Amino acid sequence: MELSEAINKRASVRFYQEREVEKEKLKELIEAAIRAPTASGLENWLFVIYKSEEVREKVYKLILEGHLEYYKNRGLSEEKMKKLKQRFEEGMYKAPVYIGVFINKEINVLKCEKYSELEFYWAIESAAMAIQNLMLKAVELDLGTCYIGVANFPYIEEELKEIAGLDEKYFLVGLITVGYSAREEIPRKRRKSVEEVSRFV
Repeated sequence: MELSEAINKRASVRFYQEREVEKEKLKELIEAAIRAPTASGLENWLFVIYKSEEVREKVYKLILEGHLEYYKNRGLSEEKMKKLKQRFEEGMYKAPVYIGVFINKEINVLKCEKYSELEFYWAIESAAMAIQNLMLKAVELDLGTCYIGVANFPYIEEELKEIAGLDEKYFLVGLITVGYSAREEIPRKRRKSVEEVSRFV
């Protein structure tokens, strides 16, 4: 598969088959992820694979809580909130695997406090590029993925860290669902053109 094909085929998958994701494919996803650029060569990322049934159920409930909070604060009507709950009852975001991408804030190269915030940003950027590699590799492997933004709500992040046995030095950059899609997903067109989002100087 050409890279351009993977980029254009990638779509956010919200419904998954109950089929298990092969361990070898999960390994390939992580191998692709760690080929991403990493600031100062620190590789201060950690990929937590939430895979057991008990753990996945906990993660799924957290995702539901986060979505209900998010859309309530966006002012979603009662009718639409009911539809959202119904979609979760149908299994939205219920994946056979969740991958949490964390960074270790204590791994750095510049010892001066002046640069600690900057190095934190670099680590986040490195992990974000790793996530994109992972998601594009998933397309090649016929797997679906979705980035779960609400996982960054503080109480959800703390729960995800506790489940994984991680302490406060870890920061969650993103939680990704992984599995075989249960529905055909059509990639959404972007609202803005290349010209609208580009500036040549």
